[in-house]
Amino acid sequence: MRTRILMLAAVLGMALAAHADTHNAMRSRYYRMRRPQADTLMVKAYEDSLAYYKAKVDSLSRVADNATFRFNSNYFKLFAPLTYYRSVAKGSFADTDVTAQGPEIQAVNSVLMRAYLQCPSRVRSTEEQLKRMGALHEEIKTPIKHKVELSKDEDMLLEEKTDIPLHLVVEKPNFWSFSGDYYLQFLQNYISGNWYKGGESNYSMVASATLQANYNNKQKVKFENKLELKLGFQTSRGDTLHSFKTSEDLIRYTGKLGLQASKNWYYTLQLVAYTQFLRGYKSNDPYVYSDLMSPFNSNLSIGMSYNVDAFDHKLKGSIQMAPLAYNFRYVSRKELGPRYGIDEGKHVKHDFGSECTFDLTWQLSELIKWKTRLYGYTTYERAEIEWENTISFQFNKYISSNIFIYPRFDDGTSTRDDHHGYWQFKEYASIGFAYSF
Repeated sequence: MRTRILMLAAVLGMALAAHADTHNAMRSRYYRMRRPQADTLMVKAYEDSLAYYKAKVDSLSRVADNATFRFNSNYFKLFAPLTYYRSVAKGSFADTDVTAQGPEIQAVNSVLMRAYLQCPSRVRSTEEQLKRMGALHEEIKTPIKHKVELSKDEDMLLEEKTDIPLHLVVEKPNFWSFSGDYYLQFLQNYISGNWYKGGESNYSMVASATLQANYNNKQKVKFENKLELKLGFQTSRGDTLHSFKTSEDLIRYTGKLGLQASKNWYYTLQLVAYTQFLRGYKSNDPYVYSDLMSPFNSNLSIGMSYNVDAFDHKLKGSIQMAPLAYNFRYVSRKELGPRYGIDEGKHVKHDFGSECTFDLTWQLSELIKWKTRLYGYTTYERAEIEWENTISFQFNKYISSNIFIYPRFDDGTSTRDDHHGYWQFKEYASIGFAYSF
């Protein structure tokens, strides 16, 4: 029974082996039929490279087996950037006894010569170039000995120190900073006499300068000064009395002395004073509506200010809030007094109230900047509000365009209008030259 089982197992094993051989043969024939020609070339190249490196290893192994193999300075030639040595070529082609070089040098020269013949493009330098560059360092033949002195006499140390000349330069820090903005812009409008919608030609120009001188000792005290000068002219064919009139006329000084209370808050004393350069007229009207020092306004206030620095330093400026403010108004022309809220026959008017000022600059983009100033003063009987907005479009370093929008409210004057009431509006657009520092 056991013999039958063993025979059956043997027959079954032979059958499985035959099946496996048949399957492997079919699979091998399948893959030989499917294998591309490129795979054959890649395998052949890989086999050739293995044979090449095996030959190199075998040559070095034979040298090591037949001789005393010691490491010396000749081996660096195999690992350094490939260099052409004359001795290698001379030993290979000249009729000399190479056995005198030793087995180690022969093996290294053989590898280098094979590299010269098969990969000449990889040679980076020659033996002559290395000689011209020289050695990395010179061998020190004699030992260096240092004489160490543990101590010196005190007197000698003092004498040596006193002999050293000392030059100290003490510079006083400059806490002042200066900046300025200038622009000169023009506007021209031409309308022919037979234009179907009517109208008239006119020319206008406006010049502006803003100068700032600020003091900041980086501790507690800040002193800011800003002078704004603006003057504009316009001409029109319909005005027969004036060759030109002022469209913009402003002289304004803003001074602020601050004592730091916290990181961004300051106790502040602020002075705002403003007047104009020239007389102000209306078209075809000889009456003078304003003049130099007519009016002159000044506002002195005590309060707190907040330094604004937001939107990644794009929005900068200050906010001033003063619960106590003194306002002074003066006119050099008595006849203009009632127009600006001064009693008839008087030059001066002064009162007390509260004041607030928002003075901000927002760099909307690299080419667009918005400057805004919101000023408010009230005696709790009358109120004065000014909101100046200047949007600048900077085309390049020197060319820009401005849009100026200026709403104003003052119920302490006699300039009430039937349509706007005590509200006043001014707006213009211009293009021209601009410069800042």
